[in-house]
Amino acid sequence: MSQYEPLRQPRTEFDKRPTPPPQPDFFMPAMPPLGLIHALETRWQEYRRRRRFRQRFLHLLAYDDHMLEDMGHSRDDILWASRLPLKEDAEQALEQRRAKRKAKQRR
Repeated sequence: MSQYEPLRQPRTEFDKRPTPPPQPDFFMPAMPPLGLIHALETRWQEYRRRRRFRQRFLHLLAYDDHMLEDMGHSRDDILWASRLPLKEDAEQALEQRRAKRKAKQRR
């Protein structure tokens, strides 16, 4: 197992979006608002996913540029993604930026 193995691990159950609760056939007076609970769970998991991204990728800045390039990253891209607000998904934005950079290199 190499030191880069945590970056290659498959997505865990925490990364999956929660499934919406089934709609009951009837409503009881004390029933909690299921849509609200689902929305809160979704927001919480998205927030945790973005925090985990920052915890996983910021330590990569200690490596030199050649090592980062071997891993398929760029120092500028990691710094850019770390400055994004938590409302935005930095992992997806970094993946899109990496794809654009590879497309430019192929030309």
